[in-house]
Amino acid sequence: MTKIKILQDNQSYTFRSYFELPYEADDILAEFDYTLIKSHLSLPQTTQTLNQLPELKQRIEDILPFISLSNETARRETLVSPILLEVIRYCQCQMRIEYPLSINNRLKGNLDYLLRLKNNLLVIEAKNDDLTRGFTQLAIELIALSHIEEKSTLYGAVTIGNVWQFGKIDSSQQQITQDINLFKVPGDLDNLVAVIVGILEGV
Repeated sequence: MTKIKILQDNQSYTFRSYFELPYEADDILAEFDYTLIKSHLSLPQTTQTLNQLPELKQRIEDILPFISLSNETARRETLVSPILLEVIRYCQCQMRIEYPLSINNRLKGNLDYLLRLKNNLLVIEAKNDDLTRGFTQLAIELIALSHIEEKSTLYGAVTIGNVWQFGKIDSSQQQITQDINLFKVPGDLDNLVAVIVGILEGV
């Protein structure tokens, strides 16, 4: 079967463009000669004692009934940012917000959040309500990062605030794995933060 050509040679694409394309993720990734695998990811987890998490969990549970999560800004400010600020407390990682990245005309735009600790990093894409297309955009961002990072394995996460999904790129195999497991906030907050810190620590 002939492969459908999705990307036009004379057109420029931002990371956001891939979120808006009406195609399946595996077809879009095939344009970059990457394959997509959906399976259970064995994610690293820190062995640190995350002793402040019960307080954060309680704060989120207290405010959620009173906040409308109808747009991306609300989800970022009330759910995503507090979690990432808590992560920084545990591992003193650097966080860049709206981090600009430009590789070429097909790989450019801003990363919502880029967390880095030594040689380990995690890119996080925050979306309003479409986790599926959000993962497609995240996968493209991971491909872009693979052009400038020495490590062949990088991690990313897409979140709609109360749900998170992780992905991993193996640039040596030109393969992206989408975790079939989802982390829910506030219920899975402990495991979610343990994974984010674990990725940054390089566990």
